[in-house]
Amino acid sequence: MEQTSIYERNALLLERVQNGDPDAEAELVEENLGLVRKIAQRFLDRGTEYEDLVQIGTIGMIKAIRSFSLERGTAFSTYAVPLIVGEIRRHLRDDGPIKVSRTYKRQGIALMHEKNRIVSEEGREPGIAELAQRCGVSVEEAAISLDAISPVSYLSEPVYGEESMTYEGILADEDSENESERICDRIALSQCIGRLPPLWKKIVLLRYYRNMTQQQTANALGLTQVKVSREEKKILLALRHDLSGS
Repeated sequence: MEQTSIYERNALLLERVQNGDPDAEAELVEENLGLVRKIAQRFLDRGTEYEDLVQIGTIGMIKAIRSFSLERGTAFSTYAVPLIVGEIRRHLRDDGPIKVSRTYKRQGIALMHEKNRIVSEEGREPGIAELAQRCGVSVEEAAISLDAISPVSYLSEPVYGEESMTYEGILADEDSENESERICDRIALSQCIGRLPPLWKKIVLLRYYRNMTQQQTANALGLTQVKVSREEKKILLALRHDLSGS
């Protein structure tokens, strides 16, 4: 018997949920519990136990199940991730000051120092990729570190000093909805990259996250520039195929 993919299993369970099957929701949560656990690991060392984070993330998963539509045309996991992350972030925000590891705090301070130096000496705003490269960290680590030293914003706070406009009031606008779509797209792309062979992952990291040229990438991997170019074409084709689901 041919084994069904998780995408197909999710679709079948979601259809049962929407048809009123009382057991399907619990089965769907169990089927995707690994996703919740993976996300919960990203929020360790912030003052909440791991299993508590999983329980909180599961609430987000249930909300995703109850609001997902099969007509969306996206994978359920892609839709569920922002809701799981949002539920955990909401808990950390409401439960008190978010505890951030000292490593990320130190990296964040170093990144901000470098950013301020570039602004002061060169009169321009550096991108996160440049800051990451100058400080010797990955782009992902740089993003987490800068977020770690950013003050927590509350929904009731005014936006850019405009007393009549709060974050809560603009969350549902068209730009915010478009941003959610972009987040889902980035998550889907990240999942596809995670399924690539090791060599392809290295090429993607060097070319698109560290902004290296094909020749620099070839030198770093001990390949020729022609080889990198050919592999890059194969990678893009594979990603397009995976994202389209064809």
